[in-house]
Amino acid sequence: MASPPQPLAELVARYGPHLAYAPPGGYAEQRANAPDRLVKTHCCFCGQQCGIQLKVRDNAVVGFEPWEEFPFNQGMLCPKGVRRYLQSAHPDRLLAPLLRTPEGFRPASWDAALDLTVRRLREIQERHGKDAVALYGGASLTTEKAYLLGKFARVALGTRHIDYNGRLCMVSAGTAYKLAFGVDRSPNPWSDIPKAQVAFVIGANIAECAPITTQYLWRCRDAGGRLIVADPRLTPITRNADLYLPLRPGTDLALLLGLLHVVLRDGLEDRGFIAAHTTGFDAVAESVAAWDPERAGRVTGVPPAAIEKAAHWLGEAERAVTLHARGLEHQSKGVENCLAVINLTLATGQIGREGAGCMMVTGQGNGQGGREHGQKCDQLPGQRSIADPAAREHVARVWGIAPEEIPPAGLSAVEIMEAIHRGEINPLVSLPDASFTREALAKLEFFGVVDFFLSETAHYADVVLAGSLQEEEEGVVCSAEGRVLHIQQAVDPPGDAWPDTRIYLELARRLGKEKYFPYQSSRDIFAELREASRGGVADYAGITYERIDREMGVFWPCPSEDHPGTPRLFEAGRFFHADGRARFTVTEWRESGDPLDADFPVLLTTGRVVSQYLSGTQTRRIGALVDQFPGPRLEIHPRLAAEHGIAEGDRVTVTTRRDAITLPAMVVRTIRPDTVFIAYHWPGEQSANRLTHRTLDPRSKIPEFKVSACRIAKAAAAPGVRGPGGLRVVTD
Repeated sequence: MASPPQPLAELVARYGPHLAYAPPGGYAEQRANAPDRLVKTHCCFCGQQCGIQLKVRDNAVVGFEPWEEFPFNQGMLCPKGVRRYLQSAHPDRLLAPLLRTPEGFRPASWDAALDLTVRRLREIQERHGKDAVALYGGASLTTEKAYLLGKFARVALGTRHIDYNGRLCMVSAGTAYKLAFGVDRSPNPWSDIPKAQVAFVIGANIAECAPITTQYLWRCRDAGGRLIVADPRLTPITRNADLYLPLRPGTDLALLLGLLHVVLRDGLEDRGFIAAHTTGFDAVAESVAAWDPERAGRVTGVPPAAIEKAAHWLGEAERAVTLHARGLEHQSKGVENCLAVINLTLATGQIGREGAGCMMVTGQGNGQGGREHGQKCDQLPGQRSIADPAAREHVARVWGIAPEEIPPAGLSAVEIMEAIHRGEINPLVSLPDASFTREALAKLEFFGVVDFFLSETAHYADVVLAGSLQEEEEGVVCSAEGRVLHIQQAVDPPGDAWPDTRIYLELARRLGKEKYFPYQSSRDIFAELREASRGGVADYAGITYERIDREMGVFWPCPSEDHPGTPRLFEAGRFFHADGRARFTVTEWRESGDPLDADFPVLLTTGRVVSQYLSGTQTRRIGALVDQFPGPRLEIHPRLAAEHGIAEGDRVTVTTRRDAITLPAMVVRTIRPDTVFIAYHWPGEQSANRLTHRTLDPRSKIPEFKVSACRIAKAAAAPGVRGPGGLRVVTD
């Protein structure tokens, strides 16, 4: 049972005015408010997109009720989902556009804010060319907004530079799945997990990052299935695992090569499946021949006997699933890591069947739908390649332009920041090496932001356009399992804030491109999106809002309204490549881009905690979530702590080749003795991304958040207050 709410004044005194919102009258009064109506919609946070019913009264969201009929979560919600509704009345909510002045931001009219934005965009493009402007979207936007941004960049602005924050999340997995399968989507619905005999979780802190998925794993174990977990930290689900593989950060590929070596050495592969449905097996088999368990054990720190056992469990199972997330993907060899998972899956024939497959655990709310329809720099709607002439012709016809008017692929998110540093881009943040990013933003001639809170990134803006929360505009999203869902509009934006879509359409009109953006609603945009995706890999042509409501979601591809949708891919034995076969791909081991040495001898890895979400812009403003985890801590093993004279609660300075931050120590036995961990949800002096580096995966362009070299030292005591459990929370 949750602890009783604390008075707002006490929370503000403890954590500061912007980190501790509790609703007027407290949570009990909010729960007592009788709603005018209940709106069935979905959580605005992670990629599970759990169903929820929002209580609405007087155009305000005042609470929630479980939506027990929705099949994915059946009414269950994590701590973030339970409190998501508290954002809409937060005192930090932007209620009007803001313009920067020498004295700071001041409210402005929409005419003034939009006129300034359009004037500066035109001036920059006239002086420096179309590509001097870049757009950076988000994976929490509805799919209609993601589609609209992609079209806005290429048609209204004519720039090739558009990317999105999913570049920092799912792109390694998406790249690998397209290389191997020809499609970027998890092949299985989550309902397959309980039917597996073995579930292998690698690089995924399921209990904290995707809590509702945990119950699918428990159902698997309740049915007699075995659970294997590979992670540098003993995460909550690992406490009930049948086998734990405590690998060093950044060595996932070596572990996977060792597992496949054992499978092939001991004849556990499915030769019939390999011959009938794949290509490239012989080269992969040759490449893993040198990765015996002893070598894999030396690189990973995992006992060779444990590697042998895991390989046999996976190879001997009739049905096995592998789940992976950012721990596997946030590496400079993230694509290779995911390809190695796929190689293991294909070699054992664990694909295209109930209870058998590999599954990417999408991190952001619309991380799947947000990359399918055009805001990713190298893709057009329907997961079409922007370099494919036929794809360009199809989309250009829908958009009413010539194919040559669609610019080629531009730079990815991190590359955009590097181009700003070089003076090549002035674009319209959760990036690595935060000091580098701050320097880039400070160099911009013009920086515009659309948001509903004044985020840390928006502090650098010239204009901030007050946008909308998820529940303030209708649209669709796509969940981690490939299910397209309907986001119902529950309320209107407060004050003089606008729906995001209205902002982009008005900018297009003022840029003189209104004929290409004739939409009156999100439904109009979705109708065009369906046509733009028709015949593509991510085909939404047969999906309508009404059908989603009737069926509680529709799995794509769904090429026509009488098509049942596709919950499980590849059941017919065909993959999305032209020859119908899946691809084995050789994956070569290489070290991290930030290697250990005598000056930086400790491994640093980063991740999430259950009560916070991504950069924390939303969740750090909800007092009950702040109370659960008020600030970042340095997780450190007792052995490493003793070597440095560090005790629980001591302040520790963590230094990398880029920067240093100081945090309180949390001494735990649930982490490797050669590794420390910091959650990344906090900004400024507490930002873990001051320490991470910009080494990119060469194919996905994702930064290596999960592996950095550091040194640690006990710091001098500093004034502070005590948080929950006696944790010192520094306030200066």
